[in-house]
Amino acid sequence: MTADSAPVAPLLIQDVLRALPHRFPFILVDRVLSTENGEVHALKNVTIGEPFFVGHFPQEPVMPGVLITEALAQASMFCLHGQMEPGQIGYLAGIEGARFKRKVIPGDQLHLYAKLEFLRRGLGKTTCRAEVDGQVAAEMQILFAVAKQ
Repeated sequence: MTADSAPVAPLLIQDVLRALPHRFPFILVDRVLSTENGEVHALKNVTIGEPFFVGHFPQEPVMPGVLITEALAQASMFCLHGQMEPGQIGYLAGIEGARFKRKVIPGDQLHLYAKLEFLRRGLGKTTCRAEVDGQVAAEMQILFAVAKQ
């Protein structure tokens, strides 16, 4: 498996659902705008209807940092788009250097960026960034393991 790949046209939600095992309420990628050479740009549309806003927080809805992290982890799997064998899945193995710099609130469009740093013997690492309106909301490195389901 290598990071070198031809550009892929935008992937709509039906394509995302075919590629990821997650389902509502835990699918956190709405569209993949681009995936090329191990780099991904994906979107998460954050709406007031998200189930986590009921309790986080009722007076000031804020997307939890752990869900921003999960959105970046899901986007990271598209760095391997078309390279994983049927039945393989990526499992979160670690997070390094996570920093949260801006609140993500209802109405925001969360741009998810991931770049594959390496993938060897089923272990990989991506450098990730989430942005809203061009401002960094979060950044981190994500470690993952690719294995059979």
